[in-house]
Amino acid sequence: MTVEFIGFIGNHNASETIPRSGPVIDREFIRASAAIHEQAGFDRVLLAFHSSTPESLHVGQYVAHHTRRLKLMLAHRPGFVAPTLAARQLATLDHLTDGRVAVHIITGGSDAELAQDGDWLTKDERYARTSEYLDIVRQEWTAASPFDYRGEFYRIEGGFSDVKPEGPEGVPVYFGGSSPAAIEVAGKHADVYALWGETYAQVAETIAAVRAAAAPHGRTPRFSLSLRPILGRTEDEAWAKAERILARARELRAAGTGQRLVNVTAGAPPNEGSRRLLAAAAQGGRLDKRLWTELAQLTGANGNSTSLVGTPDQVADAMVDYHRLGIDTFLIRGFDPLADALEYGRDLIPRVRALTSAGAQSHAAE
Repeated sequence: MTVEFIGFIGNHNASETIPRSGPVIDREFIRASAAIHEQAGFDRVLLAFHSSTPESLHVGQYVAHHTRRLKLMLAHRPGFVAPTLAARQLATLDHLTDGRVAVHIITGGSDAELAQDGDWLTKDERYARTSEYLDIVRQEWTAASPFDYRGEFYRIEGGFSDVKPEGPEGVPVYFGGSSPAAIEVAGKHADVYALWGETYAQVAETIAAVRAAAAPHGRTPRFSLSLRPILGRTEDEAWAKAERILARARELRAAGTGQRLVNVTAGAPPNEGSRRLLAAAAQGGRLDKRLWTELAQLTGANGNSTSLVGTPDQVADAMVDYHRLGIDTFLIRGFDPLADALEYGRDLIPRVRALTSAGAQSHAAE
């Protein structure tokens, strides 16, 4: 399997080091980001979803309109749209974009954030609902005749969709969540299971757990890792850049002008993924070859917040280590969204592709 690279397109130019300004939906920024990611050689881009932000499906339509090759990964939260309708929405957009659509299923988050959308189920109940939701979505995508479904959360009678996904492999389902309930649902439904940037040991542990959960269903999911690479011409230059990023993030947080964060609650984070990143950060600021955890510690591991730091060759080498563990998709985004995406396309993505391709050829020749 060739390595896939996923970028990130926000609704406006902001990060932990860039204060949000301008309109909530900055069309000029979105167009520029889409063009840069396509030019830089990314395979897909993530369009995020939160309870107070613009809706990912519509932003994805806008990105697709302004690109020709770039694929989409639309973050989607089950429970707020009927699964039959969601399946038809995704399949319709897949046709209109010549098969460029994937969906990233996100169930968890904090109870407080989900309450903003009127969802009062417990986390385990939400994952049980997600499993039923995806049962129905897949039947809408594949059923040749009307189907019935009876579950705890959904009851469908005569469900059917005239529109199926564009390609024979359908719309890929990416899946996030690290709790035991999430791993169980991922084993049944995930085409690609997504992790944040954890240590080698943590990643190996999670891959083994998801594979074990998938085995009873006869499934072999792929795996994605999310990171914030920090590159320099020398290793010292890269670490100095990381320290400047950390100092700027601290400055903005102290001034109250930093990026407005989502899923933030007082005390320990409510989601298992953030707790796992904080457990890694508790081991030290620099782990394995070049995993940097200090920003995760600063932000309470609010989302994708760990980095690989070094020269492009050094960071590519560390990414190949993850590839050997079973990672074949990397979601990478920087702290200066447009400039970093260009830099990754020029200096990092080609190196990782070359190294993983050479490794695959060497393995095949043995």
